[in-house]
Amino acid sequence: MSTLNENKKKITAIRGMGAALVGFAGWIILYIVFGLIEPNIFTTNNMLNLLRSMAKYLLVGVGQGVILITGNIDLSIGSVVAMSAMISATMMSKGISAIIAIVAAIVCCLVVGVINGLLVGKFKLPPFIATLGTMFCARGVAYMANGNRNTDAIVSGLGKEAGDAFQNFFYYGKFLGIYNAFWIAFVIFLAVFFIMSKTRTGRHIYAIGSNVEAAKLSGVNVFTTTTKAYLISAFCAAVVGLILAGQAGMGNMEAGNCYEMYGVAAGVIGGISPLGGSGLLLGAFAGAGVWQTLENGLGIIGAPVGIQRIVIGVIVAGAVLVDVVFRQGTKKAKK
Repeated sequence: MSTLNENKKKITAIRGMGAALVGFAGWIILYIVFGLIEPNIFTTNNMLNLLRSMAKYLLVGVGQGVILITGNIDLSIGSVVAMSAMISATMMSKGISAIIAIVAAIVCCLVVGVINGLLVGKFKLPPFIATLGTMFCARGVAYMANGNRNTDAIVSGLGKEAGDAFQNFFYYGKFLGIYNAFWIAFVIFLAVFFIMSKTRTGRHIYAIGSNVEAAKLSGVNVFTTTTKAYLISAFCAAVVGLILAGQAGMGNMEAGNCYEMYGVAAGVIGGISPLGGSGLLLGAFAGAGVWQTLENGLGIIGAPVGIQRIVIGVIVAGAVLVDVVFRQGTKKAKK
């Protein structure tokens, strides 16, 4: 019993774990409440669809979460999602191999990540301004990819067999009874979680978010670390674009609208501080679950879209407020 209590104390002592656990508890309670209102929410089919739909929020939450931990923000995520969807779908609709299209889309998105890292980490531009600029540029590339129009169906270029294979891999297919979209997001989440918790890069990301000047004095290369963070964000956004292309079977120039804010919401709901230096990506997982459950539950019970946005907005603002109040209380206690 004493060993169990000691393990509990060790887990809850991990910085940010408390907020993440609160996020998971909130997710479970929210799901049960909606289920009591509308029992169809408890059906296996709805649960599977919820996990699949949650995949995109999990990925943008992971990407934005890493950036928030550095004390920065990435406004380009939604446009990078669109760029990935349009580049990959345009190439496939013209008969280019799916593998080549996927690699090309990811590489182009990573270029945006490098540019963000350069602007913020090397040239010291405010992250809001730097990524606002790349947001417009990436969206412009998405529009130009297919001549300012949405793409034709992927199967029109690849053929039905190859087109269906792409769509099944990224969205419609299942592994162990769960949709592939969720598995893709979950594997990337685990990989980034490992980076953040077990590697030097992760420690450096937390360090520059806590105190960038102290991190410099400790030998942390702020430019390199910031660029790595933005590369993670860009990669996650690129995969979301591929998932959306697989879902629609084509590229949509308006894909990814507001996804940068969805990422912020998933992060802060799960306890990742927008002020930098604290929070666990485990919280982003919980935040993505809360976000998707709210969207799913409010939709099933017939709540108007306006009400859905207001509820989610209040929760996000409340999560940030709690973080600010907690930090102020911690500072006063230290003094």
